[in-house]
Amino acid sequence: MDEIVVGIDVGTTKVCTLIGRVEEEAIRILGVGIEPSEGIRKGVIVDLAAASQAIVRSVEKAEQTSGVEITAALVSLAGAHVASINSRGVVGVSGDVIDEYDIARALDAARAVAIPHNREIIHIIQRGFVVDGQDGINVPIGMHGFRLEVEAHIITAASATAENLRQCVGAAGVEVLQFVLNPLASGDVVLTDSERQMGVAVCDIGGGTTDLAIYVGGNIWHTMVLAVGGNHITADIAHGLRLPIPQAEEVKIEYGYALKSGVGSEEHFTVRPFGEEQPAQINRQELAHIIEARVEEIFLLSLQEIKRSGYDGLLPAGMVLTGGTSNLPGIRQLASQVLGLPVRTAKPENLVGLVDKLSSPAYSTSVGLLQWAAAMQDEEMPSARNRPRHRPKGESRMNIEPIKNWFKRLLP
Repeated sequence: MDEIVVGIDVGTTKVCTLIGRVEEEAIRILGVGIEPSEGIRKGVIVDLAAASQAIVRSVEKAEQTSGVEITAALVSLAGAHVASINSRGVVGVSGDVIDEYDIARALDAARAVAIPHNREIIHIIQRGFVVDGQDGINVPIGMHGFRLEVEAHIITAASATAENLRQCVGAAGVEVLQFVLNPLASGDVVLTDSERQMGVAVCDIGGGTTDLAIYVGGNIWHTMVLAVGGNHITADIAHGLRLPIPQAEEVKIEYGYALKSGVGSEEHFTVRPFGEEQPAQINRQELAHIIEARVEEIFLLSLQEIKRSGYDGLLPAGMVLTGGTSNLPGIRQLASQVLGLPVRTAKPENLVGLVDKLSSPAYSTSVGLLQWAAAMQDEEMPSARNRPRHRPKGESRMNIEPIKNWFKRLLP
């Protein structure tokens, strides 16, 4: 029986609910529900009632187009309240050979760090293992050893903020199976295996936040959420050209360019600013100048964060841009100039089913949630405290391939 997976991407600009069926070659999109966000600012709920209604409408649309009732889903998470730390966990191997329960115990030991009471753990991601002093081990399953050590990347969020989001999703009658950080979901869709291995940063630029994840040696090494995004560009245009926000957004989409040098001085467009009875001619270079300043700031902040992480010299594959704002013409060239790295823009590909609207960088997180959900179902890993309720027929306790794939993802 094919598995049904559901993802709800709750962003500052839109709420996107996707329902998919896991097939052999791909995930078939069965239902899509896209609604404008309300009550959400910079990835954080600021109006419970408005946000709940937006999520309810999105879920209902997806249910109507698919004929499937949604009871549980993976939900995206972003916002400046997200933080990360690195931790190490050490355990003695219970037998002569390391098995998955030794690894689960090591990860449990890594999570036993002092987390403030007002924060909750969203992800614990392994960065590598050390067996009896030998480091650089990615999958220690089946190895002989006495002492197992794991280096883990722990992502936390403000408990109150996560609970507010959980409450809003619950208003639609949907249980939150797991929160997934935006750039991790996006990275599942837009990155190649060679990029992950070589060293790459995925930068998901949404409406209210810019979400960053650094991959080195196939694993996630650093994550960060910046409280700046495409809506700030729109606000700058509205302020600089004295336009209402909706009109500034239209101008950005139709005439926007991220590099002033990429626009001809003779190019103009017409708008009606506040207080003017007649439309005014605006030089497109003036618009590009406004946009370039803010986009440059976004990448300077990203570069600052990459340098602070200490991995700036470990990114030969450069940066992969995704998210709605990465559609802005000229943004790739400006990013490459600021970062001094190769940059490409990516969107979800190889989709099947109801995919007309989804072939855009704006939906990388949404599609990534489905892939994450499918991976969780296929490669569910037991914790030391919570053994699996069932195991698929024919799968041995030491089946290593699913575990190898699972290690690339998460421990809830």
